[in-house]
Amino acid sequence: QVQLVESGGGSVQAGGSLRLSCAASGYSVSRNCVAWFRQAPGKEREGVARINPSGSTYSAASVKGRFTISRDNAKNTVYLQMNSLKPEDTAIYYCALRGGSCVNLNPPADFGYWGQGTQVTVSS
Repeated sequence: QVQLVESGGGSVQAGGSLRLSCAASGYSVSRNCVAWFRQAPGKEREGVARINPSGSTYSAASVKGRFTISRDNAKNTVYLQMNSLKPEDTAIYYCALRGGSCVNLNPPADFGYWGQGTQVTVSS
C-alpha cells in the first residue's frame, strides 16, 4: 500500500523560505515520478515541479529559479525547497506519485497516489 505524507508547510512572510517533505512508503521514490502540485482556493490544481527516476527535474515557469525539487533515496523522501516566496504561492501543496517517468509536468489525472496536503500561507 502506497502512502505519501507531506510535512513542512506553514505561514511565512513574502521573501521567506520553506522546505516541504514528502515521505513515501510502499513505493520507491527513486523508481517513480514524484511531483508537487498546489491548489489555491477557487483555482484548479496545478503542477509545480517533478523529479523522474533518472533524477531529472522540471519546474513550472511560475516557480523556476525559486523552487527546487530533490530527493533522498535512503529516506525515500522527496523535498520541495521554496525560496523567495510570494503571496501568490499560497495554496495547499500536495505530493503525488506515478509509475515510470513524467514528461514535463503531467496533469493530476496521471497520478494514482496522493498525499493529504500541507498548507502554505505567504503574507505580504
